Amino acid sequence: MKTRFISFILAVALMAGLFLPPDTFAQGVSKYGETPEDSVECIMNLSLYTEFYKQWKASGYKNISVNDAFGPWRQVFLNCPAARQGTYIDGVKILTYFIKNEKDPIARDAYIDTLMLLYDTRIENFGKEGYVLGRKGVGLYTLRVKDYEESYNILSRSVELDGNKSYPDVLVFLMRASKKMIGEDKAEEDIIFDNYDICSKIIEVNIDANHDNAKKLANWENVRGNINLIFEPFATCEAIINIYSPKFQEDPDNIKMLKKLTKLLDRKKCTEDQLYFDATIKLYQLEPSPESAYLIGKMLMKNKEYAKAIDYLKKGEELSDSDDRADSYFYIAECYRKLKNFSAARTYALKSIKERPDDGNPYIMIGDMYAASSKSCGSNDLEKKAVYWVAVDKYYMAKRIDPEVAEVANSLINSYSLYFPPKEDIFFHNLNEGDEFLVECWINEKTKVRAAKN
Repeated sequence: MKTRFISFILAVALMAGLFLPPDTFAQGVSKYGETPEDSVECIMNLSLYTEFYKQWKASGYKNISVNDAFGPWRQVFLNCPAARQGTYIDGVKILTYFIKNEKDPIARDAYIDTLMLLYDTRIENFGKEGYVLGRKGVGLYTLRVKDYEESYNILSRSVELDGNKSYPDVLVFLMRASKKMIGEDKAEEDIIFDNYDICSKIIEVNIDANHDNAKKLANWENVRGNINLIFEPFATCEAIINIYSPKFQEDPDNIKMLKKLTKLLDRKKCTEDQLYFDATIKLYQLEPSPESAYLIGKMLMKNKEYAKAIDYLKKGEELSDSDDRADSYFYIAECYRKLKNFSAARTYALKSIKERPDDGNPYIMIGDMYAASSKSCGSNDLEKKAVYWVAVDKYYMAKRIDPEVAEVANSLINSYSLYFPPKEDIFFHNLNEGDEFLVECWINEKTKVRAAKN
């Protein structure tokens, strides 16, 4: 039966050779070979391996048809590499099977070398260099981890070429290879910080792009968790400072390094160290920008120099990222609050909300400022206690838009509701629960009359 099948394939191949277009070789080498005879052999081997491969695939990649497929597949790969892209896709499956089932380490290594050659040859004939290098780098690290340095270089090049289109596993293996390079003293620890920054940006872009695709979103979130686990041992303030202090001393005018350092220290909340202060000031001197002004403003705020901090933080209005702008406005609000300028603080808290509508913290801040004004707003006891109505309104708003602040908001609601005026006072001022009431003073907001609960 098998002999008849092969004879049939040979006949088909010969016929295909007879009917090749007359100009197949006029412009140079055909994708099927250099001569008509080469083309006939290529088409024959292509047909043979494809048929056996289909049988193997239909068996769930379990039967021995892969052994029959391997020989003709190898001939196609070696002699007519431009015939079809499927040769490479199928070849990965075939070679991986033999690699996993080969007991002899020398033969196994030979199969791995062939697999690596397959990726290179695919790039030569069909392009997609970034994607194919990603597959090659992951494959090499998985199958022969001793070649981690080569894997690292391949994966780095893949991510450089593909950027935000990089595949999730490529990012994970780049981080693994980075860790291995450091562990084997082949690289300085700063490479893992560089690659973590690169990978994190790519992951966030893809998470944002896949909010409507639950499966892809879960996959990217899982990848984020994996690279965070790899990075975590390196992400201590002490480690960052030990790595970058000598670099800063050696080359304090390196703007690229300063940007990376200040961003990293800020992200990891390592802002108490002198290095953060020195690097941020230096960056602003060399390249004044909204980003560096924002960082200086945060430092001044931590040092309780609120008025100076405001001047720098206001440059944050020019920041390109809406989350950064929201943070900048929130910090300005906090500075004004510390300076007891509640009206200005509210203005910037509301600006922060406009940039980040799902953040309840600015509403908590406004509520706190209202509650703190109870003694200074109002000409009688009811008007002073009415301030707690608008404060509680803000706490309700905070927990409605942001579940993360719900616990804090509920605690504040329970505390300040006790200070609502009693029913007797409300009746005395010709008011009823549920009436609209204007809280004047700097607050100037309408609310609903409510009585304290017994």
